Order: sequence, then C-alpha cells, then structure tokens
Amino acid sequence: MTSPYDGLRAALAAAPVIAILRSSSATRFAEVTDVLLASGVRAAEFTLTTPGALDALREYAADAPPGLALGAGTVTTPADARAAVEAGATYLITPATCTDVIAEAVRLDVPVLPGAYTPTEILTAWRAGAAMVKLFPAATGGPAYLKAVRAPLPDVPLVPTGGIGAADAPAYLAAGATALGVGGPLVGDACEGGSLAALTDRAAAFLDGIRPR
Repeated sequence: MTSPYDGLRAALAAAPVIAILRSSSATRFAEVTDVLLASGVRAAEFTLTTPGALDALREYAADAPPGLALGAGTVTTPADARAAVEAGATYLITPATCTDVIAEAVRLDVPVLPGAYTPTEILTAWRAGAAMVKLFPAATGGPAYLKAVRAPLPDVPLVPTGGIGAADAPAYLAAGATALGVGGPLVGDACEGGSLAALTDRAAAFLDGIRPR
C-alpha cells in the first residue's frame, strides 16, 4: 500500500535536494522544473509568494512527469494548505513553525516540512506531525549548528534551507542533513528568463558535489 509520503522520500533518496522556485512571476516554473528534473533534481517547491503560483502548480500537476515530487512552499495558513493540495501539491513547506498548518497537513494526510531554527521550534514541529523539519535560515549557523542540533535530536530529519551553495552542500549532508532546500544558488535567474543551459550546468555541479564517490 502506497503512502503520500512515499513520493517525497523516493525523490529525496534519488537526489537530496528540494529546488525552491520563487520569482516575480510563475510563468516559467514549468519549464524550469522540467530542466531540473532532466538534470536529476526530483523535488520542486512552487512558492506561494510568487504571483500565479497556484495556477502554475495546478497546470503542472495535471500532467506532472513521473518521479517528480511537486510541493508548495511559503504555506502560512490552513487555507493556503488546502488550496495548495487542491491544486496538486504532494507536500507542503512553511517558513516558520506554523502549528495550524501542520495540523491541517496531518488532516489532509500530506507531508509537511515546517520551518524551524531553535531546538524548541524543531521539537515542537516534529511532535505536531512534521514529516521533516526545514532548518531555516540554515546559513546563520551553518553545518556546525546543524550537527549541534542533531546531537540531542537525532531522530528528527532536518532539511537545512537558505543560503546553501554547491560548495557548502557536502558539509551539510556530512553533518546529518536528510536533504537540502536550495533556491537562488541552484535556480539562479532561470525563473526570470535566464539561461536554461546555465541552469542545467548549475544543477549538474550541485549534484556532482553530493553524489557518493
């Protein structure tokens, strides 16, 4: 019997990266996601702060390619959660420890990755029903902070997000990250009309740095 969690787990097992798509417009989200998937990134987050994100999510989810975990990010209210799932999101990501959103995701039986930073926030999110916890903003403390937090909370899967470049990625994974949430350093200006060939190159560089040797 399959679980709503299986698709996200499989995508992150193949490549432990969630690509964060945030822009002034969602018109290029589908094209960018296709390029990322072809490059080996199998999880994408359409952020709800982007104008048109829900429509883009709905359109892409209607014919989503196999092997892709398609989620919604910057989900801050239960209404956002319901709208995103209705549009086709298979997981939800919040910027903070939004316990009402976590509860709604649990009710909808959809994985949720709440944002948290302190041990108290992380444990609160985990106990409330988080599938994983987004450690945000990760760059503030870096891999050393991730490692320190994991020492007393080894069972909480953490997804550091914010300011993680290709050169930093291996250290975060070595410190115990389950996956990495990556926006600008990976996506760059692709959503704003930038080169898709350059996006392919960035994705290749990112994944080459974290693949087992």
